[in-house]
Amino acid sequence: MKLGEIAQRLGAVLHGDADLEIHGVAGMEHAGPGELTFLANPKYAPKVKHTRASAILVTQPLTDLPLASVVSANPYHDFARALELFYQPPRPAPGVHPLAFVDPAAEVGPGASIAPFAYVGPRAKIGARCTLFPHAVIYEGAEIGDDFLAHAHSVVREFCRLGNRVTLQNNAVIGGDGFGFAKTKQGTHYKIVQSGIAVLEDDVEVQSLTAVDRATVGETRVERGAKIDNLVQVGHASVVGEDNIICSQAGLAGSTILKKNVLLAGQVGISGHLTINDNAIIYAQSGIGGDVPAGAVMSGSPAFDARVWLRAITAFQKLPDMLRAVRELEKRVAGLEAPAEGGKE
Repeated sequence: MKLGEIAQRLGAVLHGDADLEIHGVAGMEHAGPGELTFLANPKYAPKVKHTRASAILVTQPLTDLPLASVVSANPYHDFARALELFYQPPRPAPGVHPLAFVDPAAEVGPGASIAPFAYVGPRAKIGARCTLFPHAVIYEGAEIGDDFLAHAHSVVREFCRLGNRVTLQNNAVIGGDGFGFAKTKQGTHYKIVQSGIAVLEDDVEVQSLTAVDRATVGETRVERGAKIDNLVQVGHASVVGEDNIICSQAGLAGSTILKKNVLLAGQVGISGHLTINDNAIIYAQSGIGGDVPAGAVMSGSPAFDARVWLRAITAFQKLPDMLRAVRELEKRVAGLEAPAEGGKE
């Protein structure tokens, strides 16, 4: 594909040879001749002079290097769009494969691609252009919108509701039972029926080996545009807000509420029945035990303001030296305070 056509499709401004042939896109360190790369973070600008790419997506044209500049207001976003010009993931052939099972009482919209060994249960409803890979399972009564993509071994449990353009990566489970047990007088654990559902709104992606549990009563909800990484636990009756990013190995105990644009880095743990408000950022491996105000940046376990945490963790590494200094001072003070030999106290 010619570079001029790529720039036109991206709505970017080209500074360079429009007839330059581009056969792919790659990161700056791996790109070679005939490939397009990008610079989104200014701190990586010194690496540009070492790239072998033929063209680069940037916010300002480069005048001192022999590669074409494709000027974009958002190079990282346009890099993602450029990738789509060269690679589209495979999907099953259109239609329902003879080895798939779609219950006669289910409804599947036009343009479906349902692979061998996929299962759609009774009274399930799926919109137009769905793609179900092998062993994807849709339980009874689930309702799913258009352009649904379910990779192998993903599951949507009974009566759950999913919006449009929802993507489930391999082994994602939507609507598995919440972790609810009542202790009996004999000391055993009695399972509480999880009668609620899980709801995923439009443009949600749930990645591999992640569970969004159904509620005991009511619903668990993942709101529009949220993206949930691998190995995440969303407990029953929780709410994941619009455009949240939840990174790998995070865990939300039941009835956690995340408002809009919350970012949870990897291995964040959150106690139940609390609220993390709009635009909060929680650093990796933090433990959250209380409500978090809007715009807060938190770190540590138990978590507190990340700026204070950074000072504290720097001081923590110096504690052995500080302890030695304190002991030396204690000895010196004790020596000064000790009465002279033969003197009076």
